Amino acid sequence: MKLARNEDRLGELPQTQNLSSRLQRALLLAAILAPIVFLWGCSGVVSEQNTQPNPQPPTQSYSVSGTISPVAGGSAATVTLSGTASATTTADSSGSYTFTGLANGTYTVTPSHSGYTLTPGSRTAVVNGANVTGIDFTATAQTFGISGTISPATGGSGATLALSGAASATTTANSSGNYAFSGLANGTYAVTPSRTSYTFSPSVQTVTLNGANVTGLNFTATAQVGQTFSISGTISPTAGGAGATVLLSGAAGATTVTNTAGNYTFSGLANGSYSVTPNNTGFTFTPASQNVTVTTNVPEVNFTAAAQQTHSVALTWNASTSTVQGYNVYRSTVSGSGYARVNSSQVTTLVYTDSTVLNATTYFYVTTAVDASGVESTFSNEVSAAIP
Repeated sequence: MKLARNEDRLGELPQTQNLSSRLQRALLLAAILAPIVFLWGCSGVVSEQNTQPNPQPPTQSYSVSGTISPVAGGSAATVTLSGTASATTTADSSGSYTFTGLANGTYTVTPSHSGYTLTPGSRTAVVNGANVTGIDFTATAQTFGISGTISPATGGSGATLALSGAASATTTANSSGNYAFSGLANGTYAVTPSRTSYTFSPSVQTVTLNGANVTGLNFTATAQVGQTFSISGTISPTAGGAGATVLLSGAAGATTVTNTAGNYTFSGLANGSYSVTPNNTGFTFTPASQNVTVTTNVPEVNFTAAAQQTHSVALTWNASTSTVQGYNVYRSTVSGSGYARVNSSQVTTLVYTDSTVLNATTYFYVTTAVDASGVESTFSNEVSAAIP
């Protein structure tokens, strides 16, 4: 056999080789015999196969993100994801939101925020091997109306109705005595009707809008009989008195505006008890209101206007121990919650002055740090400022 001859030749190698040479020959022998055994197909030789399954590559996931603007309607809005997967998240203080860990597929994104209408109502996002950005929405504050009737129509037709409180406006009742105020945000309002030679019951009504129109805010007009009288006075100096609004309540309700000299008059008043209250943005009045009993004309129901002092709050804070690109300042009128950002752009220094504060109000402030990737830290400790 050729194998035997090959073995004889290898067996005739000189015996004077050292151990290293023997090992080399042994290795050479193994190298020669292995392919021979394989080629000759000797029994008992088994070729082992790998029975382990090939590892599967990890499943890749993606994200869907966008912004709800403006910030007033986007911040804290709820965003719902449906379709290939379902999830819910809350937009951050900038109105931004993100859904992560999403597989390829078709999704529907639907935002909601109490007191706001979102446009469009929902959007479709198709994930196909990449993140989906720019699924944006616009938030519009919802507005409502207050309406009612002054009856009978002979007293209601042409009557003036003054709205005060969360917003100010006036309107005139139509020939049927119907009136309406529209475009109003949620809040508390007062409606006061007036018409020369008529009294109204009630003289004023308070109403709160909370996500719905208010209808049926009705009044009854009664023609005055017999002699009528007037209340008049002046608001000085003219800087605060000219163009001021004066509200009459009590036995009858009415609203008037002072002339350029700060003078006002309510006429056609029956005997009774009344209250006179002036108002002018940016001014306080002394006294704040006056009670008047009418049995004859009452002149010189005067007031003094004083410009409100403006205030500001200067804030400082310690630098972040991490590298940041700026800071945000948040404010609330409730300690520990309800914070809203007051800076329009990131603050790059360690100081900020809030010049938008209102008198007789206490504010609570916190700050955050923002890194170069736009990631915002948690709130700092809270500080308060009481505005006189």
